[in-house]
This record gives sequence, C-alpha cells and structure tokens, in this order.
Amino acid sequence: MSYSAPLNDMMFVLEDLCDLDGVSKLPGLEDATPDMISAILEEAGKFAGQVLAPLNVIGDQKGLTLTDGKVGTPEGWAAAYHQLVEMGWNSPTTDPEHGGMGLPAVVNACIQEMFNGANTAFQLCSLLTQGAIEAIEGYAEDSLKETYLPKLVTGEWTGTMNLTEPQAGSDLAAIRSKAEPQGDHYLVSGQKIYITYGEHDMAENIIHLVLARLPDAPAGVKGISLFVVPKFLVNADGSLGERNDVRCVSIEHKLGIHASPTCTLAFGDNGGATGYLVGEPNKGLQYMFAMMNSARLGVGLQGVGIAEHATQHAINYAMERKQGGTPEGAEATIMGHPDIRRMLGLMKARTEAARVIAYRAARSLDYAHRATDADEKARHQRRVDLLIPIAKGWSTELGIENASLGVQVHGGMGYVEETGAAQHLRDARITTIYEGTTGIQALDLVGRKIQRDGGVAAKELVADMRASAKALGEQTSAHADWAMLCATIMDAADTVEDLTDWLLAQNGSEPLAGAVTILECFGICLGAWAMGDAAISAATRLEQSRSPAHAQAKLKIVHFYMKNVLPKAASLSATVKGGAGSVLDLTAADFGVEA
Repeated sequence: MSYSAPLNDMMFVLEDLCDLDGVSKLPGLEDATPDMISAILEEAGKFAGQVLAPLNVIGDQKGLTLTDGKVGTPEGWAAAYHQLVEMGWNSPTTDPEHGGMGLPAVVNACIQEMFNGANTAFQLCSLLTQGAIEAIEGYAEDSLKETYLPKLVTGEWTGTMNLTEPQAGSDLAAIRSKAEPQGDHYLVSGQKIYITYGEHDMAENIIHLVLARLPDAPAGVKGISLFVVPKFLVNADGSLGERNDVRCVSIEHKLGIHASPTCTLAFGDNGGATGYLVGEPNKGLQYMFAMMNSARLGVGLQGVGIAEHATQHAINYAMERKQGGTPEGAEATIMGHPDIRRMLGLMKARTEAARVIAYRAARSLDYAHRATDADEKARHQRRVDLLIPIAKGWSTELGIENASLGVQVHGGMGYVEETGAAQHLRDARITTIYEGTTGIQALDLVGRKIQRDGGVAAKELVADMRASAKALGEQTSAHADWAMLCATIMDAADTVEDLTDWLLAQNGSEPLAGAVTILECFGICLGAWAMGDAAISAATRLEQSRSPAHAQAKLKIVHFYMKNVLPKAASLSATVKGGAGSVLDLTAADFGVEA
C-alpha cells in the first residue's frame, strides 16, 4: 500500500499559513529555519513511505501473538522501530538536554501526520511514549526524570498511559486501582484495560503511567494519583533489574489497527507492582489532563494522516481504472466520471483544511510554551484550548468519511480486502473513540472552552477570520474570485460568532444536545478560513512563479471547498438552534424501552 508524504503541501502550510519564520524566532527554536525543516521532513517522508507504509498491510494481515503474557509483533515491526529510534524520530520535540531533537510542535505535527498516514498501528507506540515523556518531564521529581527520561526520549524504552478500567471508561471517578505506601515506593494493584502497547517485543522496558488511589484518598476524581510503574525495575546504575508485578493477561481482537497491541494489564497479582508517585498526591488526573492537548492533537493528526493516505489511494485507483463511458470517452479512466471527481474533491479539500487547523493548533502550542510576552502566551493558550477539540473531533470524523469515500471510489473492489481501501476505514474507526470520543470533544468545546471563558477565545478567532476576509477583499489579481471568497469567509465568521452567542445565552441542556453538531460546524467554518488564507498565499506564489502547479491546484481546491463543503455549515447551525429540543424530548420509551 504505497504512501507518499505530501511534502509540498506541508511546507506550504508551515511557511505561508503557520508562520514558520515567526516560530523559528521563539527561544530555543532558532535553528528551525525553512531549509533545515524541509530537509528534516524529506527524511521523515522517506522513512514513512519506504519503511512504515510497506509494513502497514503486513501488520493488518498478520496481527499479533500472545504467548505466556508476551506479545509478539509482526515480522519487520521491531526492526522498523529500532530504525526509528536510531534516526531520532521517537520524540522530536523533547529538549536536546534530554536527548530529543528540540523541534517545534508544528514541525512535529508534520512528522506525526506522515507516520500516522503511513502506518497508524505502528506510530501509536511513539504517540504514547511522547505522552509519558511529557508527564514525567513536567511533573516528576528529578530522580525519576534522571532514571526514566533519557531512555524514553531515545526510544530504548517505551511508555504507556493507564487510565481505563472495566468499570471506569470515560468516567475516571470510578477508578479502583490502589497504591499502598511501602517505604520509598508504592505497591500498585488493579486492572487496566485498552492499554496501547502495554506489552510488546520492540523495546527492553515499558514504563507505565498508572492512575490509582492512595489509601486515604478522597472519593471521585479529586482522589486520583499518578504513578510510574516500570515493566522491569531499574537498578541504581541504570541497568534493568527483576520483572515487576505487572503482566498482560489478554489482547483485544479489534476492527482495525491489528498490529497495535491493545492490552489488559494486571497489576499486583503477586503482592503489588512497585510504583513511584509522580508529583503530588491526588493530582494525577490534573497531570493527565495537562497532557491531553498533545495527546488529542496526536489523535487528530491520525485522522489527517489516514484521510491523506485514503485520498492518495483513491486517486491512484481512479487514474488507473477503466470502467464505463465517461465524458472523456469509453476508454478513459473513471477519473472522468463527475461523481468520482466530486468524491475525490471532498476527500482532498477537507483533508487540506483539517491539516491547517491541526498545524495551527500545534503552532499555538509553540507560542504558548515559549513566547516571552505573557499576554501572547495566554492568547495562544486560549487558541490551543479552543482548537484542540476541533482538531481531534473534526479531523477524526472526516478521516472515517474519507476512508469510506475511498471504498466507494473503488466500487466493489473497495469492499475486497486485497485492494487495501477497507483497511483505512477499519483503522480510522477507533480514532473518534480513544482519547475522548467525539461527543466528549464536543462537550469540552462548548462547555470548558466557550461557555466557561465567556466566549473570549472564540471571539478572538472570529476577529482573525474577519481579518482574513478583509484581506481577501483587497486582492486584485485575476487568480481567484476574491469577492466570493471574502463573502464566504465573512459568512463563516458570522456563523461561528452566532453559535457562540447562542451558546452563551443558554441555561439548559440544549448545548449538550447540539454539541457534536456545533463542533462539526466550527470545523467546517475554520476549514473555510484556512482555505481563504491559502488562496492568498497560492495566488502570491503564482505571481512569483513558485511551485505554480501546486498553487494552481490549491486555488481550485479552495474554490471547491467554498462551493461544496462550506454550505453545510448553515444547515448545521440551523439544526443546533432548532433541533436541540427535539433531541431532549426523546425518552427511553420512544425507543421501545420501558423505563
């Protein structure tokens, strides 16, 4: 299943839509020049296309083995992981002081998209490790950092996040795992489920971050602490000691991502797994949520990556398959069919819009972490908080939609596993569920991110959208219908502002009923904003004869988006304001269930 990293579009977005030049002026990122970043992304693209993509089908078909608690990955998996580690791709943003590459988050977004697009099941291992690194780096005491960070950063060891239990899914208040004090450490016991890469054969040690309760912990989410629990204990000299009291008791048989081990882990069956407290007692959930922006952005980039790969796959098929009469003649490929072009247009336009939203969220992460001006840091943190649920929720939903359209483009052959189109759909399906379902992202958007701050971040975003619309109206070249683009972006800004005002005026449950629809509407409108900005940059590049083929195609995709994607936003807004009550009116009895 071939994959080619969309390097031209990535650099276009970085340079023209995410101000890579400005990012490179932030403290610690001075080396992130366009030439250096282009070279780095080219190498990452080669690794994605030449190493990871060929393993994608192998992993899907061969899956995993579980023997005596040991998980075996498919042939080639461990070798590819060791190559990734040697090339330094495991943790690109980590400070060089700890062995990382020190790249901007917005550049890492490109790398994550490529690796996820090529092989989502493989890249999940590094995604979880990066989350563990962030937690330990941000909240653990120095001794834990010294013991665990160096080898997590290099990838010699991998990391996991252990939240979910059989009785505690999204409701983490129901966690029952325990941690008993034992001198300088704790004995952790309990069961965790859905632990990605909780056991595997690619690294010599696995460092589990585990949520558990201390004996005197208060009830609910305020009584959860975070612990480092290694698979193998670490001796004082850094060598590995005896096996800890944690084991994999089963792996899930899943719809997709077959080569990513989703484990049930048992802690403390033989007296207690040795663990070490991270930070302060009873603040574990707070620490985990501090990592959620990066984790959820990472899953959003899975959606973008799968959407891109599914689009490439469908385009390649459409350019080769001859079927039926087309406007170009009976011998032409199915690319000549208008409906094929409609589907491919939807796939490509939405993917490119989602890419910009995700990268802009990552760019704001860079500013929120590194800007020297307090007001600028705060404004970008508000932007991050607002964009993350959209980047996660909208991108993963469209990843599924793109993969489904990809099957449709293939016709009957798409429903046959040999073509590979179905794997994209199966792999994409989980992305709207883990790290918080689309419904949870939507509640986060309307509750924590809009209602709680009185719409401040949303209104700042609207102001930026209107500034883009104004800039579109001032364009004079003949490369696009600037008046139309100005009007459509202004309409998109009005829709976002109108829904924000509606949310702020509500006191009941209507926002909860309409939350997912609001998230989709925001995603489409922000996608239009991204496309409007892309049109100005593409026209400028045409004037300068820079990448003219890419720029011309970009302008056509922008026009397609405004005419075929953005109009849905108006109907979604109407659904939110007019349909929420009908959702709340439904009861169990209306579904044939006795209360």
